[in-house]
Amino acid sequence: MFEGFEVIPAVDVQEGEVVQLVGGERGSETEYGDPVEAAERWVAAGARTLHLVDLDGAFDGERENAAAIERIVDAVDIPVQLGGGIRTATDARSLLDSGVERVILGTAAVENPDLVTEISETHPGRVLVSLDASDGEVVVAGWTEGTGMDPTEAAVEYEQRGAGGILFTDVDVEGRLEGVEAERVRRIAEAVSIPVVASGGVGTIDDIRTLRGAGADAVVVGSALYEGRFTLADARAALDE
Repeated sequence: MFEGFEVIPAVDVQEGEVVQLVGGERGSETEYGDPVEAAERWVAAGARTLHLVDLDGAFDGERENAAAIERIVDAVDIPVQLGGGIRTATDARSLLDSGVERVILGTAAVENPDLVTEISETHPGRVLVSLDASDGEVVVAGWTEGTGMDPTEAAVEYEQRGAGGILFTDVDVEGRLEGVEAERVRRIAEAVSIPVVASGGVGTIDDIRTLRGAGADAVVVGSALYEGRFTLADARAALDE
């Protein structure tokens, strides 16, 4: 899935605009402009993968920003992983066949775990299961509903069902730029053999180093990049030291 450890810029789209939420809460967003312009900026800065999320789709279950996402996929020449509002195998396969490298399934995977297997049978390695956790519990529907699932146990189950990787988002620290909880990532990374992508809380390059040390294969970064805490070039240089 990744040739080496990657820092992946997030392009989260809400009502057609790039935003970053704090703790996943609607109304907490900071806006960062046009999605295509943001995506092209990260590609020019050296990104090897982009992380796209249709936030309205994540909250409401419908891909409200499909047109904006399609424009991004058409505009860039690097792999993109996409989540938010993907609820059926037909939707997922259509996206995978139209240029999306990986689909991210969160709510749909929890509600119908067999969906992961179904998609993976025709597109092996291209389903990234999103396990978003708050207070040690996987949450869904835009982080608004608890499931009672333990993230590590869930990661093991989805690996067995054919997931190509796990996206673990620590909702408790998401968007706050105040640091990461590496032990939560470590538990998942040690429990599975598929790639683990970490997200949430990154505010410094040291946070990225910490997540890599915990076993993550990649880290998604949003607010820290948009707010200029560091650049992609800074991060790559530091990780190569």
